[in-house]
Amino acid sequence: MPDPSVYLKVRDLSKTFGNFVALRNISLDVTEGEFVCFLGPSGCGKTTFLRAIAGLDYQSSGTIEQGGQDISNLPPSERDFGIVFQSYALFPNLTVERNVAYGLENEKRSRKAITARVGELLELVGLPDQGTKYPSQLSGGQQQRIALARAIATSPGLLLLDEPLSALDAKVRVHLRHEVKQLQQRLGVTTVMVTHDQEEALTMADRIVVMNHGSIEQVGSPTEIYREPATLFVADFIGAMNQVRGAVVDAGQVRLGDQVLACRSHELPTGSDAVVTIRPEDIVPHGAGARSPGAPDPVADPGNTFAVQIDNMEFLGSFWRSRLTGGGLGSEELLADFSINAVRRMSLAPGAEIQVELPPDRVTAFAADAGHG
Repeated sequence: MPDPSVYLKVRDLSKTFGNFVALRNISLDVTEGEFVCFLGPSGCGKTTFLRAIAGLDYQSSGTIEQGGQDISNLPPSERDFGIVFQSYALFPNLTVERNVAYGLENEKRSRKAITARVGELLELVGLPDQGTKYPSQLSGGQQQRIALARAIATSPGLLLLDEPLSALDAKVRVHLRHEVKQLQQRLGVTTVMVTHDQEEALTMADRIVVMNHGSIEQVGSPTEIYREPATLFVADFIGAMNQVRGAVVDAGQVRLGDQVLACRSHELPTGSDAVVTIRPEDIVPHGAGARSPGAPDPVADPGNTFAVQIDNMEFLGSFWRSRLTGGGLGSEELLADFSINAVRRMSLAPGAEIQVELPPDRVTAFAADAGHG
């Protein structure tokens, strides 16, 4: 029996351009009201996927259902969606009001109803006094808000966002992504966004779909994608990640340098080469002043704790990125992000020898031949 909460159902979607495979058997369920973000490098197929949902580029095979209806072969005009492009795509010769009203006029609504709806939408996106201006008189952030108002004017069941914030400068982008997410939640509209910006995906999405070479590498919540990457590609693509050579000891242990470390459970064969990963912020420094008074000595149970030397340190505002070498690392090296408070409290400096802890649930082993996709 079909799940009534599934609003968009994609099955075995493929798209080829000549000999080039842009999408390879993509299957995904998106629930009603969910914000799903397709994330991946340029050329991975995410925009092709979005265009297939919109009917702007038909798939070579596979099916798309929206609200229980098969829309696989419907033209864009018969599909229920609003779309916002990276380039805004506003009509330069129409005022802001006429831009927002465009879809409503096509629906042959009354002039009174259109005027009321446009006023409501401009209020919603925070630009109630800009209706008589032309797009060229607005900033990039304002234009994108108007593009958003136009996309949701007809109350579509699905909102498609194609890199909607990438043309904006950093500060406007951060502010607008918060606004877009709030607006989406208020409207409860099912939304699919594509982006190559990890931060955008992590802060806005309910679920992230990481794509590579036309295939899905992993689907999960932002926390799952960041904390529990399923493949080496995902580990490498999302955030900063140490990747060092190691060897599998057993299903819960790997060898890194001179150390045998406990790690997240895996299915790699004993004795095989591995890539051992841990995020720089997950490496915990230990030493004088690193714990609160009266707390047990964190190095009393050595576990994944061993000595290293701080080779150099780079100040990055809220933390120091430190290169760790020597000691238990053997010929390998790690990058660690130490907070300003920890650096001050422990007097960490280049040349210092310290103990570091690699929490077992933050250490992941991947097959050495897994590559990056």
